[in-house]
Amino acid sequence: MKTADPRPSTTPSYFSPELAARTTASGIELGDGNVAYWTYEPVRVVPETRTILVIHGFRGDHHGLLRVADQLPEMRIIMPDLPGFGSSGAFASGQHTVENYGRFIADFMAALGLGADTVLLGHSFGSIIAAHFVAANPGAVTPLILINPIAAPALEGPKGIMTKLAVLYYRLAARLPRRLGLALLRSPLIVRVMSEAMAKTDDKELRRFIHGQHHAYFSAFANRESLLESFTASVSGHVAEVAGKLTLPVLLVAGEKDEIATLPDQHRLATLLPEGMLQVIPGVGHLIHYETPEQAAGFIRSFLKDHPA
Repeated sequence: MKTADPRPSTTPSYFSPELAARTTASGIELGDGNVAYWTYEPVRVVPETRTILVIHGFRGDHHGLLRVADQLPEMRIIMPDLPGFGSSGAFASGQHTVENYGRFIADFMAALGLGADTVLLGHSFGSIIAAHFVAANPGAVTPLILINPIAAPALEGPKGIMTKLAVLYYRLAARLPRRLGLALLRSPLIVRVMSEAMAKTDDKELRRFIHGQHHAYFSAFANRESLLESFTASVSGHVAEVAGKLTLPVLLVAGEKDEIATLPDQHRLATLLPEGMLQVIPGVGHLIHYETPEQAAGFIRSFLKDHPA
């Protein structure tokens, strides 16, 4: 069984000294598996302090959102590794679908005693999971924050060809002999190509940091089967298909240069939300959480101030 590392993986130039002091690592037996999660307590409790439950993206884990958490020292932030990723075990029964990840959120919140005043935040694939959870469980959280939300079908439009190639990649890796399949999935070259494609910053040191993060954590998945199921879920759903059911306040934080969740799709999604707000960060793509965490945190702070518990 995997265990949680109590120390956040940090680089001094990209994380504050206070982050480690705020961090508590925990594990919980939930349903049919062990879930690792990290809590970042507020440096000081103020009237604006809220509890934010963070759902990370595909092939990520809690490390990906650390820079955003670091920029919100007045908030209590809880970040689990989703089942099948990071230090959490895969679902022992049932597939890794958006619906089952939604059930995981419900069970996790119940186990930790998180009430309806909890803020739910999802990044990328996590935006699909969070949005579908809210649509199926109205009143469970408020409000909803989506960073780099997947706003449209991945298999349609200009990016559809690349998505279909990715589908073939994951299916091939799942069918090859185990050693070859894992080598393909964890190929440093493929991970680096992906990282180079998503990074938009011209800051060489920051790009080096981003590539290091992807190299360290992008291949931390439980097994090939759960990874294929999660990938299938990530390209089979999107936020717009449940937008009309998201009747709570919703903040969308989008990247101007995002080639995965494109800006036109973000604008269309915003028009479908009963109470949505779109904030666009210039010059960044799908890695807002790495490249522009200060701006993202500023939008989150302002949004929560306008929508108190």
